[in-house]
Amino acid sequence: MRVHRYLRGLLALATASVLAACGTSGPSASGTGDITVWAITGGYNAVFQNSLQAYDTKHGKHSQLQLFQSDTYKQKIQVTLGSGNPPDVFENWGGSGLSSLAQQNLVVDLSTTPGLKDRYLPSLLGSATFGGKLYGVPMNGISPGVIFYNKKIFAQNNLTPPKTFDDLLALVRTLKGKGVTPFALGGAQRWPQLMFEEYLIDRVGGDQVIDNILNRVPGAWSDPAVLRANQLITQLLGEGAFEDGFSSVSYDTGQSTALLYTGKAGMQLMGAWDYASIKKAAPDFVQNGDLGWFPFPTVAGGGGDPSNLEGNPANYYSVSAKSKSVPDALAFLQENVMTPTYINDMLSAGRTPPVPGIRDQLASRPDAPWNTFVYDLAQNAHHYALSWDQALPPGQADTMLTELSKLFLGQSTPQQFSAAMDKAAA
Repeated sequence: MRVHRYLRGLLALATASVLAACGTSGPSASGTGDITVWAITGGYNAVFQNSLQAYDTKHGKHSQLQLFQSDTYKQKIQVTLGSGNPPDVFENWGGSGLSSLAQQNLVVDLSTTPGLKDRYLPSLLGSATFGGKLYGVPMNGISPGVIFYNKKIFAQNNLTPPKTFDDLLALVRTLKGKGVTPFALGGAQRWPQLMFEEYLIDRVGGDQVIDNILNRVPGAWSDPAVLRANQLITQLLGEGAFEDGFSSVSYDTGQSTALLYTGKAGMQLMGAWDYASIKKAAPDFVQNGDLGWFPFPTVAGGGGDPSNLEGNPANYYSVSAKSKSVPDALAFLQENVMTPTYINDMLSAGRTPPVPGIRDQLASRPDAPWNTFVYDLAQNAHHYALSWDQALPPGQADTMLTELSKLFLGQSTPQQFSAAMDKAAA
């Protein structure tokens, strides 16, 4: 599953069982100001715990943080929110899942809650906004898709980061000719392939084509931009851009990323969360300055804004409409999420907070070149689309990943892909 991409490679501290924190291991005392917060275990655990502890300290409460493995979390949220005892605040991915909850009146409209909406970079709110109403606020770091590269390999072959797709193809040919795999690709999970699809369709057709796809406009998948983008993917495949047997190489277990930092591959297109994974797995590679990064290149004649981003804008905190402590849950979001203390905790964890006005603060911290790069991408983005396997309904998303795998394996053509997806979206 791709729902926990930004957490892959980080420490998993819990199973689907509850982890108690912030003063009690007992049930939440709903209605007294105590709240229950659900989140996914991983690199943000200390950030979550500190924020809820600060809420409890201020209000004299005994709230509860429950942390889950993401594999079981998505289904648990769907079931529990309709029950009589849901969490008061819960993490989610925005997109179609949150939209469905909003349509069922299971989440609170946060649009008019003072001190929330203006706290965040505008480009990150779209994935939690439906019908002009805001149903979630970012609670973790910015994670667009970027191309990581091995600076040693580039220097050895007199290569520079490409600005256009034609430059990228030339780079692929050079690396292939030198016996280096151009792109590492964890095809065993399918979703890493989707990043090429998302960015190429965006660069060729622009954000209107993206919006038509995500809004299920009839025939959107047969747009000429989709066909052209998939022709470019087949061109990459024809040039041998990916490692042999990529469909059996796992990103989840670190196989594809290891190809990058061990010098077997020159590049990997991956979410910004992979920086922390690389730093943990190969600290010398990062500390020695051998890891580089650049945004996805433009396509000649394409209609897409080069600042457009694809990936995970962030994950979101939402408030359950059936919470018995809605005012207290809103107070927690207002007082303890993306506040200066919360932001400092995120920076200490090596994350890039999705809030305006902190570039100078980022520039003074460790990992400043990386964090300021990601921050500038998000701040300047004309359009920031949520990963399509989260933005689309589950059935359509699964079909998309299946059909895309066929395309990458040479078992389907761009025309067949579009026909299958238009059928799935109908």
